[in-house]
Amino acid sequence: MTSIRRWLLGWLICGLAIACLAAGFGMFSTVRLEAGELFDYELRTVALSLPHTITADDVAEGRNPELHGIADDRLVIDIWDRTGRLIYHSPHEPPLPSFGEGFQSADREGYRWRAFGVAQPDRFVQVAQPYFIRDDLAITLALRTIWPLAVLIPVIVVIVLVVVARGLSPVRWLSHSLAARSPESLEPIALAKPMPDELRPLVEALNGLLARLHEASQAQRTFVADAAHELRTPLAALKLQIQGAIGDGSLQVDCATLAKIDGRLNRLIHLAQQLLSMAREDAAREAAIAPMSLRALCEIRVGDFSLLAEAKSIDLGLELEEAQSEEDAFTVMGDMHALAVLVNNLIDNAIRHTQPGGRVDVTLRREANGIALTVLDTGPGIPESEIERVCDRFYRCVGTAGQGSGLGLAIALRVAQRHHAMLEVKNRKDASGLIVSVRGLRAVKAQARAKDIVGGMHA
Repeated sequence: MTSIRRWLLGWLICGLAIACLAAGFGMFSTVRLEAGELFDYELRTVALSLPHTITADDVAEGRNPELHGIADDRLVIDIWDRTGRLIYHSPHEPPLPSFGEGFQSADREGYRWRAFGVAQPDRFVQVAQPYFIRDDLAITLALRTIWPLAVLIPVIVVIVLVVVARGLSPVRWLSHSLAARSPESLEPIALAKPMPDELRPLVEALNGLLARLHEASQAQRTFVADAAHELRTPLAALKLQIQGAIGDGSLQVDCATLAKIDGRLNRLIHLAQQLLSMAREDAAREAAIAPMSLRALCEIRVGDFSLLAEAKSIDLGLELEEAQSEEDAFTVMGDMHALAVLVNNLIDNAIRHTQPGGRVDVTLRREANGIALTVLDTGPGIPESEIERVCDRFYRCVGTAGQGSGLGLAIALRVAQRHHAMLEVKNRKDASGLIVSVRGLRAVKAQARAKDIVGGMHA
């Protein structure tokens, strides 16, 4: 069984059709039996009411004024006198032998006949009729009787379709309600209308499951956020203490060991920050999405990373394509904090994996389905066999140099999904490097300058 609706409709319609056919057959059989009784009554009535004035002259003339109209029902009348001589026979009909007294059935002249014979004091009268006359009339009467039933069948089918559809409408409403929910939504199902008693246990069980999932998810996010927050402070303090100890001479280590310690601490601090960003993004809500200038955001982030890029002699810049005007703010519906994390991670990854003297380009482009944000670098790229896994959490490509937590692209993917956009990661074809694009950001008409939309973004 793949569909309750099809199962119900199939059984109900087939059951009703079988019931109607059985009722029609019963009605037809009853009408046919009653028609046979009426014809037998007609045979008997005609036989007993025949006039006694019929003579042999009527046989010669082939008619009798008193028998006018009897031939309309194809009745065959035969009369014999006491000596067995035929004194009357219906004209234009085959001669029939005497079948005996009472009702008899016999085959003669290629037809099956129904006859009634009665012996009178001075004669023997027999009235016969072909069975096909009786059957044709019986079928006509039966069809006239059951035609309302034939009209009723489509009406019943329509009623069944409507009743089943109305009866299953709460199930359809519940499925549509669940399908329309966002993947992050763990709120209980709100009943906008009375729910049938059969579905109420299911809705209550789903709400219970959603509540347990919400508690587990909240506990996980709280743990990750608390752990990241608690780690970040002591790690920063540890780094300051090491730097202070080296500065006052109380810690004597060679430069190579100090570089390793500093690198490990920086990586731990970066990991704690990424974990905190991931926890915040997992706990984000759609309510935070509002019109914002993506151009202003990218200008600020490119400016923030310019010093790091200059330190590695990397050319970092922002390009605008298909802009509506020179002051086009590239306004989108987005969460400003989440998109800032996304842009930070993409630029940081590009600079981190680009060799000194390379280039990193941040591009904003208007497309038919929205605004696209692209970060292009001249780094080594990613092996094609690992492209599909680079957005997994804590995954780092084999042989990757430099610091990293394996969370940057995972966080970017999560942000893109919450904005109903698509994150693409692919290698450049014209040269060595990587292209990371976020496509499908929902564009809106900007009514204000970028600096007015993102006031206070530097904070």
